[in-house]
Amino acid sequence: MGFLKNNSLSASHEAFVLNFKRPSGTSRGILAQKKSWKLMLTNAEGSSGLGECSVIPGLSPDYHSDMQYEEQLDRVCQNPLLFIEKKELLLDFPSILCGLESAYCDLLNGGKGIYFNSAKSKSGFKIPINGLIWMGDETFMQDQIEDKIAAGFSCIKLKVGAIDFQQELKLLAGIRSRFDASKITLRVDANGAFGLNDVLWKLEELSKLDIHSIEQPIKAGSWEEMSGLCAKTPLPVALDEELIGVGLRSSKIDLLDMIQPQYIILKPSLHGGFSGTQEWIELAEERMIPWWITSALESNIGLNAIAQFTAEFNPTLPQGLGTGGLYETNFDTPLHIKKGFLHYQF
Repeated sequence: MGFLKNNSLSASHEAFVLNFKRPSGTSRGILAQKKSWKLMLTNAEGSSGLGECSVIPGLSPDYHSDMQYEEQLDRVCQNPLLFIEKKELLLDFPSILCGLESAYCDLLNGGKGIYFNSAKSKSGFKIPINGLIWMGDETFMQDQIEDKIAAGFSCIKLKVGAIDFQQELKLLAGIRSRFDASKITLRVDANGAFGLNDVLWKLEELSKLDIHSIEQPIKAGSWEEMSGLCAKTPLPVALDEELIGVGLRSSKIDLLDMIQPQYIILKPSLHGGFSGTQEWIELAEERMIPWWITSALESNIGLNAIAQFTAEFNPTLPQGLGTGGLYETNFDTPLHIKKGFLHYQF
């Protein structure tokens, strides 16, 4: 743990690990554990704010090793005010900036786990969310689908590209045969699994099932190919991994103007915290591009801050913030899920 003082503001960090629930039938590729770091700020009066620096190995652009990551956390803790005032210094460390901004917001609001005004109302708030179906064998995925429908979700998101495509179509068709698009919204996420040679016919097949959108149909990094796909897709495309590592405002503008996606998906831990996410939102709305926010497998510490940030926008599109129950144990927060909504209620 690092702990240093500067300008009457102390900062410290501490690593922690959460274990994923792993029911039978899950894909072998799913993570078994999730490591994150608490980032704490304390002022001269003794009030403290708490944030989470959450990374996903292989996906987070700022994580290469624990040693490298904690060295950067040490630098932030040596002079937290510098990094708060000059956020551009953390352009290459979006998850650390997310944790720092969260801790600072909490500190400004008295250190009570209140990050934004949305959490100050006595009635709390609720956010529509999608029910996420994790990758696994067909039986496992079908069981999840039934559970989400029974729990009252009106938007269900399935990963595609993990099992045989015809089996995935069968799962989706099974839902659609029982519920039309006015009852159940279906989203799919390919995580870049489709190839350039087969992506269009797969999108054609999916579009027959009244799919709301597909996330990242091809691998990130091919702007020209993605632009061409968004121009002729029969199914709305939502960019996800494509946005990771694009931190400069000018680069964000270039990406949106070239690809012209139907949607973008934002993860504050991957996009420079709340300030970086806010910039993406402003640029997208200038171009009439809808968006939604998802978690990056944060614990309830980070999820709480992200949910409060999201609630500031009064979203009507379902968000991807239903991940609080992924772990065997988690931190207590006022968040709970009921009938397809994430509720914040003391």
